[in-house]
Amino acid sequence: MTAPLTLVLIPARMAATRLPGKPLLDIGGVPMIVHVLRRALAASIGRVAVATDTPEIAEAVIAHGGEVVMTRADHPSGSDRIHEALQTLDPERKIETVINLQGDFPTIRPEQIGAVLAPLADPAVDIATLAAEIHTEEESTNPNVVKVVGSPIRNNLLRALYFTRATAPYGDGPRYHHIGLYAYRRAALERFVSLPPSPLEQREKLEQLRALEAGMRIDVGIVDSVPRGVDTPADLETARRALGF
Repeated sequence: MTAPLTLVLIPARMAATRLPGKPLLDIGGVPMIVHVLRRALAASIGRVAVATDTPEIAEAVIAHGGEVVMTRADHPSGSDRIHEALQTLDPERKIETVINLQGDFPTIRPEQIGAVLAPLADPAVDIATLAAEIHTEEESTNPNVVKVVGSPIRNNLLRALYFTRATAPYGDGPRYHHIGLYAYRRAALERFVSLPPSPLEQREKLEQLRALEAGMRIDVGIVDSVPRGVDTPADLETARRALGF
């Protein structure tokens, strides 16, 4: 039995309000988006491309030897952008699994990118994602830290029941910091982008709740650390230090 063909897509746009021009910000002489691209290539799990609507991002990626697919500018989410990119790159429908890797994760480890595929070994799973255990009260109570509430299936694997910005679940025991990296079965991605935004998605501002409300199954692999996203100038400096710049 051959392994499913996997495509890693990195959606990138320039419209971040807190950190304008984020994908092209310099880290050690290289744009941030290129660091993410290199991490994805190092994971060696399939073809990698950046999906963008911005010529400047495309030029930077191509200048560093990466692949780009241009997409429309009016997509409401990264999931919609990668869906368009998938159709463009794979009209023959050979790709079975699509990874959505955020373009602001320059410190993500290649093995973490590969780890998101593991929950899809169960054919009942539609979407896979990652989380890491929370160890501080500040993380537990911070609404910018998304928590996943799930039922343990086995060691380091949960079935997601809910995602929230609140401190959850209540009581003693571990809490988990959700990592915004997703692996979709192709059919699951196609179904997901066809659904309208759901009530809880709109309330929590968390897109993955649309899938849960529609009865789709999301399983969560537990990893040992959270790759920090870059949303502020302070985050950028932290990423530079982590990468030795």
